[in-house]
Amino acid sequence: MSSMTDETQEPTLATDKVVMRTEPIQQRSAERIETLLDAAAALIDEGGIDGVTTSAVAKKSKSSVGVVYRYFPNIQTLLRALAVRNMDRYVERVQENVASSPPGPWSSFDRTLDIFIEMNRDEPGFRALRFGDVIDQRFLNPELSNNSILAREFARQIGETYDFEPDDEVVFHVEVAIEMASGLLGRAFQLDKDGDERFIEATRRLCTDYLTTNIPLPAEQPQPRS
Repeated sequence: MSSMTDETQEPTLATDKVVMRTEPIQQRSAERIETLLDAAAALIDEGGIDGVTTSAVAKKSKSSVGVVYRYFPNIQTLLRALAVRNMDRYVERVQENVASSPPGPWSSFDRTLDIFIEMNRDEPGFRALRFGDVIDQRFLNPELSNNSILAREFARQIGETYDFEPDDEVVFHVEVAIEMASGLLGRAFQLDKDGDERFIEATRRLCTDYLTTNIPLPAEQPQPRS
């Protein structure tokens, strides 16, 4: 497979796109930001995204409004930071778990679906906000859709697992699968906080069939290079 273009070699995660009014340097500042994000996530669970206001976050976190403004000049910036944290936590869990996926082509992608489902059920605020795509399809990075960011990350992981350099076509097909999963799993959790199993199983089947058809992978993962 041909190598990615220069464009696809850009960073996959857009954490550095979140602009805060004051860069946290000390541990206390980092902990304060986590507290504010936790408060925002709890408010989303309680009343949806519209319930997240500066004063509500200040009250929930037992902070002053000035403290909130110190780190986040507006609610959009705070929500973007929370969406980035969601993405970071998701990718971290994927990286920790994909290596232990059962053998077989695309079993690792099925595991990424498991983690997404788990976070919808267990991660505060995730079901409503996810990676910010419910607000803006380019919420994390103005140059890429949120699902494009995920597609590049997953394609990179697949390439590492099966020892090849994913090209634009591989990234495209992975993104198509992610778009299908995003829409179907969004519907699964729209009316059921635990997720409608019919939509969840349909997601697994459709994504696996699509990826298997368009990106054939060997039945056995290659042995690590010595």
